[in-house]
Amino acid sequence: MINRVVLVGRLTKDPDLRRTATGTSVNSFTVAVDNRVKAGSERSTSFINCTAFGTTADNMAKYTRKGSLIGVEGRLQQRSYENKEGKKINVVEVVADSVQFLEPKGTNNDTRSNETFPSEDASADDNKNLESIDIVDDDLPF
Repeated sequence: MINRVVLVGRLTKDPDLRRTATGTSVNSFTVAVDNRVKAGSERSTSFINCTAFGTTADNMAKYTRKGSLIGVEGRLQQRSYENKEGKKINVVEVVADSVQFLEPKGTNNDTRSNETFPSEDASADDNKNLESIDIVDDDLPF
């Protein structure tokens, strides 16, 4: 049997770090993921509940905030509990084994729309001063 989930999306709110009775860090968060749609159809978004524990939860609290682009790898877990009114509540969530931060440190989502990129018709001379960098495939987030 296989139970693996891979998500790429944005946090819907700032991380809220908590601790269990034994001192383990816990972070429950929601990832907004765009769904694939056929051309001409309306876009839709799914909101996936996730939970991270330990160092992963601590790092999320330090380095992410509402709107941060993240990658989550984990497994689906189903659980149930009784709420204050005594009603049984069923929950399906992703328990994160790892969370990757997919934006550079200090990136502000509000300023990203102001970035400019060279046009496709830019001449080769305009780009002659750009340095090339070698990136190992293992360093790519996808």
